[in-house]
Amino acid sequence: MKIHEYQAKKILAGYGVPVPQGSAAFTVDEAIKAGTDLGSFPVVVKAQIHAGGRGKGGGVKLAKSADELKMFASQILGMQLVTHQTGPVGQKVQRLLIEQGMKIDKEFYAGILLDRAQSKDVFMVSTEGGMDIEEVASKTPEKIIKVTIDPSAGFQPHHARRLAFALGLSGKALKSATDCFTKLYKAYCAADCNLLEINPLILSGEDIIALDAKVTFDDNALDRHPEYAELRDLSEEDPAEIEASKSNLNFIKLDGNIGCMVNGAGLAMATMDIIKLHGGDPANFLDVGGGANAQTVSAAFKIILSDQNVKAILINIFGGIVRCDRVAAGVIEAAKSEHVHVPVVVRLEGNNADLARTMLTESGLNLQAATDLTDAATKACAAVKG
Repeated sequence: MKIHEYQAKKILAGYGVPVPQGSAAFTVDEAIKAGTDLGSFPVVVKAQIHAGGRGKGGGVKLAKSADELKMFASQILGMQLVTHQTGPVGQKVQRLLIEQGMKIDKEFYAGILLDRAQSKDVFMVSTEGGMDIEEVASKTPEKIIKVTIDPSAGFQPHHARRLAFALGLSGKALKSATDCFTKLYKAYCAADCNLLEINPLILSGEDIIALDAKVTFDDNALDRHPEYAELRDLSEEDPAEIEASKSNLNFIKLDGNIGCMVNGAGLAMATMDIIKLHGGDPANFLDVGGGANAQTVSAAFKIILSDQNVKAILINIFGGIVRCDRVAAGVIEAAKSEHVHVPVVVRLEGNNADLARTMLTESGLNLQAATDLTDAATKACAAVKG
């Protein structure tokens, strides 16, 4: 679950992380009041969307007067902001963060995330603050310093000092940085984050301040933080993904034209790979889970067909937890109720697979039974091209 920058900063401030003063605004009048309440200019007008690169897209402006604040707020609020993370369509700006202007002496990067290969958290810093960290990692990876944190010991003072020394800090700035890093990691753990990113982290005089903040939560831990539910901004999420979550379906929209309905995340990724191998493009990742029945299949059909780009559907179910004939019955029932108008290729393997294929063939619907995954991908790609 993603949240906005102003929400992330409020959480971080609760753990003692230094952040600039500021508040959210949903209208131009609220933006003017928020800027006036800060007491002095300049102030920063920042678009709030769930994407990076807002400054390059024109979504961050420095207002040196009340007139400039009004002008920038009017320009940014409601604009379709396009960044390298939004795609060409962009994202509509519906809220702003009005924040005090800060003196910036140096810009750094700091980030914490889980390294799944090591099953440990990694705290990263770089002197290349303000830049896309992906670009830094690609062109100058030596400028990203990483500290791996053993979960049995946790984040230690020597970790904080190593990170601060890596940024070339000394004196009071060194102490400010070590204190900030310790609090950032405490917030990361306590809030059950799976990503905490500060870009840029700035040196202002001798103080280290989180000038930006990006936080995403581990969805599986949200039941421990019911207060975070109100932070979710549904307008920033794909409507199909919202609908999928209501039916307990794991769904991610992609840009292709072959809809995928699979049980199991690993099988879903393999299905997308083999579609690409045979010259097709998957339109989505969709994992229906272990209990593929008529209700879940029907919901999956509805979500897949909401994408106008979908020209064919590939269903790939392994009948381990559930029998293949029951899945086939669910597919037939759902195909009738949802009035599926595109070719559907179904590959079922496991318990009662032969019976299931017979049921599909004799259904009288536009359902093609496949013998294996290669056959399924070939038929789905051919259906799109035909």
